[in-house]
Amino acid sequence: MRVRINGAERELPENTTLLQLLQERGIDPRIVVVEYNYEIIPRERYPEIQLKEGDNLEIVQMVAGG
Repeated sequence: MRVRINGAERELPENTTLLQLLQERGIDPRIVVVEYNYEIIPRERYPEIQLKEGDNLEIVQMVAGG
């Protein structure tokens, strides 16, 4: 299936969850915010979000600053 991640189209296996996507990309879910189809998703829901054809995701990594 094809989804859009940070503006780029990507091909993913069917039945991929949001948590699986992050893990496969080496992204620590504790340090990112995910916008899924224009909605911010709480971290505890990452395992239950089943990605679908045409979904739009923005993954933003938190960075400490001063």
